Amino acid sequence: MSEGKGERAIITCAVTGVLTNPKQHPVPVTVEQMAASAKEAFDAGAVIMHLHFRNQAPGMGHLPTWEPAICAEITQAVREACPGVIINMSTGVIGSDVSGPVEAMKRVRPEIAACNAGSLNYLKTRSNGTWAWPPMVFDNPVAKVQKMLDVMGEVGAMPEFECFDVGIVRSVGLFVEAGMAAHPHYNFVMGVASGMPADPRLLPLLVDYHRDDCSWEVTAIGRQEVWDLHRRAAELGGALRTGLEDTFYLPDGERARGNGDLVEAMARCAREVGREIASPAEARATLGLPAA
Repeated sequence: MSEGKGERAIITCAVTGVLTNPKQHPVPVTVEQMAASAKEAFDAGAVIMHLHFRNQAPGMGHLPTWEPAICAEITQAVREACPGVIINMSTGVIGSDVSGPVEAMKRVRPEIAACNAGSLNYLKTRSNGTWAWPPMVFDNPVAKVQKMLDVMGEVGAMPEFECFDVGIVRSVGLFVEAGMAAHPHYNFVMGVASGMPADPRLLPLLVDYHRDDCSWEVTAIGRQEVWDLHRRAAELGGALRTGLEDTFYLPDGERARGNGDLVEAMARCAREVGREIASPAEARATLGLPAA
């Protein structure tokens, strides 16, 4: 494992997330809001937009949708606002029915598609010891992963394996050995209460456990404390990700006004450790994606 000083940093913006309520937090949900927020992030240095698609019916923007026409409209608006941008589409669903993300992928044809690489008891408690939501299993058995990968291969999307725990990181290597994927991108998801902690001390081990011929990044879930982890990811040469899906807080503890603020902070983080920011064309070349 080598330090990544000098390597250009590829920045992803996770624009909105799956369920965050726009009445409580500054998340974009309409087509126009998502395009404008993506442009702020793009102008600040993000070259990949990780998209969750929201219901466009009046008053329903707090809910997700897989309606292909809506997914395509949002994606097209983001692409038009951000010339050359790389689209990274969420595919996460609970249960065995993957028809929603499958049909959306076929319509959107993203350059990258998130692929949840293993199952997790998805848990969180409140300060009084009660469950923040009913305990649930985020189920991603191998057969479900394979269905997603089949469609990603069909539409030409690079799989980004979302890894919530160390065993899931190791499973990605087994997927490659079994011929399910060739050169995937790893996403170490850190900070989920029942998954890997957002602990910078853990990151060098995860980098050691991933396949050397594959790229990687960190999704850090939390508040101000996540920025120490982002800095370590920048030092180790990983791709970088931030956005309103992951946090609402800047390194100084102030609340971000939007995705532009978060990406500006991430770009500063990269430059402070000696890395400039990759352009869309440079990111495409590094990740082996086709030209815009």
